[in-house]
Amino acid sequence: PSVPRHTNRLINEKSPYLLQHAHNPVDWFPWSQEAFDKAKKENKLIFLSVGYSTCHWCHVMEEESFKNKEIGEIMNKNFVCIKVDREERPDVDKVYMTFVQATSGGGGWPMSVWLTPDLKPFVGGTYFPPEDGVHRVGFRTVLLRIAEQWKDNKDALLENSQKILEALLYRSEIRVRGQESPPPSKEVMATCFQQLSNSYDEDYGGFSESPKFPTPVNLNFLFTYWALHRTTPQGARALQMALHTLKMMAHGGIHDHIGQGFHRYSTDQHWHVPHFEKMLYDQGQLAAMYSRAFQISGDEFFADVAQDILLYVSRDLSDQVGGFYSAEDADSYPTTASGEKREGAFCVWEAEEIRALLPDPVEGATEGTTLGDVFMHHYGVKETGNVSPMKDPRQELKGKNVLIVQSSLELTAARFGLELGRLGALLWEGRRRLSAARAQRPRPHMDTKMLAAWNGLMISGFAQAGAALAKQEYVSRAVQAAAFLRRHLFDPTSGRLLRSCYRGKDNRVEQSAVPIQGFLEDYAFVIQALFDLYEASLEQGWLEWALQLQHMQDKLFWDPKGFAYFSSEAGDPSLLLRLKDDQDGAEPTANSVTVTNLLRAACYSGHTEWVEKAGQILAAFSERLQKIPITLPEMARATAVFHHTLKQVVICGDPQGEDTKEMLRCVHSVFSPNKMLILADGDSSAFLYRQLPFLASLERKDGKATAYLCSNFACSLPVTSPQELHGML
Repeated sequence: PSVPRHTNRLINEKSPYLLQHAHNPVDWFPWSQEAFDKAKKENKLIFLSVGYSTCHWCHVMEEESFKNKEIGEIMNKNFVCIKVDREERPDVDKVYMTFVQATSGGGGWPMSVWLTPDLKPFVGGTYFPPEDGVHRVGFRTVLLRIAEQWKDNKDALLENSQKILEALLYRSEIRVRGQESPPPSKEVMATCFQQLSNSYDEDYGGFSESPKFPTPVNLNFLFTYWALHRTTPQGARALQMALHTLKMMAHGGIHDHIGQGFHRYSTDQHWHVPHFEKMLYDQGQLAAMYSRAFQISGDEFFADVAQDILLYVSRDLSDQVGGFYSAEDADSYPTTASGEKREGAFCVWEAEEIRALLPDPVEGATEGTTLGDVFMHHYGVKETGNVSPMKDPRQELKGKNVLIVQSSLELTAARFGLELGRLGALLWEGRRRLSAARAQRPRPHMDTKMLAAWNGLMISGFAQAGAALAKQEYVSRAVQAAAFLRRHLFDPTSGRLLRSCYRGKDNRVEQSAVPIQGFLEDYAFVIQALFDLYEASLEQGWLEWALQLQHMQDKLFWDPKGFAYFSSEAGDPSLLLRLKDDQDGAEPTANSVTVTNLLRAACYSGHTEWVEKAGQILAAFSERLQKIPITLPEMARATAVFHHTLKQVVICGDPQGEDTKEMLRCVHSVFSPNKMLILADGDSSAFLYRQLPFLASLERKDGKATAYLCSNFACSLPVTSPQELHGML
């Protein structure tokens, strides 16, 4: 590569996204006191640009505007320019995204916001094209107009920004109003089910026309709804909606049939043409959902998809020391000789490429059939490409194919006169050859930042899959990742989590000069992961750490006046608002996950005040839960867990005994949203016996592994056979 012409301060950062912009002709600052001081001293507006390293439109805006020398000069002359990686600083992102959504009705990345020198926003948007077009004003024009406004109407702008801030404070406040009890669980569940049912796509699954996101929180809600209404028509529909959605996604182009794992979302109704980036948080949640689907249905199809996701993460998103990387980009060079990157280049195929790779005649099939014919038919490949021009505005996928399973194995087998087993082997061979060919292409950029929150979601994915699929190697991978978190994303002296660490030189794990402290979501997702990991591994050390972190979360983020937790801690003068997230989206919101965490924490510790706190969170979100629970499906689900109280399934037995293992397998094979598992191994000096004195009174019946079902620390009669236990569960 040639020596870069420009280098700015971002060269000293660790975030892959900030480093991507280190050679722009823009004088970028990271989010820092140095930038704020400069804006105040020179009385300049701030231009804030927020994105992430695998964001397609962020790359487009960089290519068009931030690499343009003239536009760079306008930016440097009139503004102090700040770049933020939203994955590193979700707190900064949320404050200004709240503003952009409130003022423009939409949001997304790249986010472009103009702030006064004291950080108050007054105008914002997302992607801007560089020059004026028929429908959109160009970035250059916007920059010049805003600079002019600041020169001519400074006082009006400042006054306006103050009013905007007051309105945002009022709009974004979530607190208990008068009544302090949680909303009625039955109504919340029924409304949420009805709202999901109304927006459900009967043909293709999912909950919108397009774009379509995987949204695991919806599926998790439906599984819980089914478990509590198994015998009703609504319960049956909830299960059918969840399983059909998971099946259609797995068949679709959003699922990478050659390289495994799932892309971020589909641009169409059919799950066909995706935005090709792959995010760690999707893999973690989807691995858990497909494992749960297998646990409920017994259908191996779902187990296979869960294993496919975990293969991708183990192979491509894993750091050698045990952590998980954040994401893989959508854009890459089509060939080693290409000058510019294209979206999806790593994943798409021309028909002739596939024919050339799969020329073998297929014995026993209709005359003249090649492996290519069978493969192309099954995966919907067309000679002219299978991507509609409507879904390809920049013409990057012209003539290309995104693989999508168009017909069942039975139909493909019948079409070519093949046996099912034989067809499976042929398709496997086709995928193997395409995978080898794809390995020769230039790989997309990998964001090797490691985030505590997303590592938490992935640990839960491995732990839940390990338990439900009875695969010890997944549990071991989860243990390795939890040990990584403890070593690299936790400060034992302060007892606090850190947000992020990075893969540095020689693949060593590095920390930034001033480490970013953990946010609420880091605590919530890591605590959830540690509970899941205890249930899968039965190592009590993870429980002990989870409870310590829960105490720390309470201390840093709890709102004693209005209830529930703030997303960020107090005391950062550069943050205008302390917000509480109110939407379960691609990831669940931290308060939603915390409700269930608190109920589990209370069951493992005997601290009943945690149950009270869980109720207070639900009370704070009560209005939203009763009117539009579809925006909070994970919290709606938690209202049911709160209402039905968690049942402690206690297995008394020797962890190495075959009878104990059989009872544990039975517990792991049943999906029940309000069960949690305790292994009482008889070691009265262990952590759990110290926390829960009632365990000492439970004994093995006739020397055999014995199960008790306990609620509020009172227990059922003992059972010693897995069949009886299955019935109880």
